[in-house]
Amino acid sequence: MDELGGKTTLAHAKTPNMDYMARTGKLGLAKTVPEGMPPGSDVANLSVLGYDPAKYYTGRAPLEAASIGVELGPEDVAYRCNLVTLGLIKGRSGEDYRNDYIMEDFSAGHITTDEAAELIDEIDASFGCGNVNFYPGVSYRHLMVWSKGRHDLKCTPPHDITGKPIAGHLPEGDGAGFITDLMEYSMGLLSGHAVNRERAAKGNCPANSIWLWGQGKRPSLPAFKELYGLKGAMISAVDLMKGIASILGFDVIDVPGVTGYIDTNYEGKADAALKALERADFVYVHVEAPDESGHGGRMDHKLKAIEDFDSKVVGRVLSAIKGRPGYRVLVMPDHPTPIAVKSHTSEPVPFILYDSGDELREDKAKAYDEEHAAKTGMFVKEGHKLMEQLLNRK
Repeated sequence: MDELGGKTTLAHAKTPNMDYMARTGKLGLAKTVPEGMPPGSDVANLSVLGYDPAKYYTGRAPLEAASIGVELGPEDVAYRCNLVTLGLIKGRSGEDYRNDYIMEDFSAGHITTDEAAELIDEIDASFGCGNVNFYPGVSYRHLMVWSKGRHDLKCTPPHDITGKPIAGHLPEGDGAGFITDLMEYSMGLLSGHAVNRERAAKGNCPANSIWLWGQGKRPSLPAFKELYGLKGAMISAVDLMKGIASILGFDVIDVPGVTGYIDTNYEGKADAALKALERADFVYVHVEAPDESGHGGRMDHKLKAIEDFDSKVVGRVLSAIKGRPGYRVLVMPDHPTPIAVKSHTSEPVPFILYDSGDELREDKAKAYDEEHAAKTGMFVKEGHKLMEQLLNRK
């Protein structure tokens, strides 16, 4: 970024704990998004967890369905249902849903879960029927299930088009008309809802439309214990990650105060992870705040999120395990979310492999960032194979 003297946010942020781990462990780059696949959190996190997305991925929404206990039948198609804020293009009347609006906020101002539940219940009461049903999730993230529905559509994630007209990004393919109609009808239902009137009175973004995307059918993933012989646990504020964890047979650990944004309970996640290691072999701690900040184009928030992650999660874990043999740690993003594009990209990401009891000499790298990771020459072309290195099996 020009504002940071040509550095990335990771390179500019103060990250003494990750820098230490990069110097004493192994630093490199890994490609978590296979060629030709979308750079979504679903694809990338499957890679980080040691599952080849090219083999196992069937869509994002089916993974999220598992997190809220929605059982998908073989003919069910799940769709991610965002509550979003659409804004009028200057000079337009608003009579033409397809051409008059821009994606103003993909999260409806990070609407609260309680507010969102009222709106999704209203949507389900109005549009739900024998073959279409809506289920509330967390904040702006919800679910629609279309029995015997279509899934071979091209649907755009709303966070990819922040500030852009929705025209040209509406669903395409078999069944697209039905999906677009649902989105359009929802605007008429939600715009005048009491929840949105109250949000507007407080100066908050109204959740004035749903946005459907991430569709897919039920996946078939082997349990983590079956694949790697280890008992796992997951700590995250995000339904997607909890859904993946449920399918993989992980314990899902709920931590009070986690939000998926910069106000999340970082220390609580770190403490819960350390405690979980008393009964689990492997703990996956997922932090969403840097990604959300990237989507929002907030450099200040992203720098804070990275620094808080380093001090309140990494530092807390490191101080507990440093010098105590038997702990191995992998630190990495699942994918980049550059502020310049406000969306996910598929470039390789920097990773650290750290062993608490077998530290290398401090001469391998000076810091944890993209540039130093590239200079090491260590590159994992198939990101899902990094799990074998973490488990010290390669």
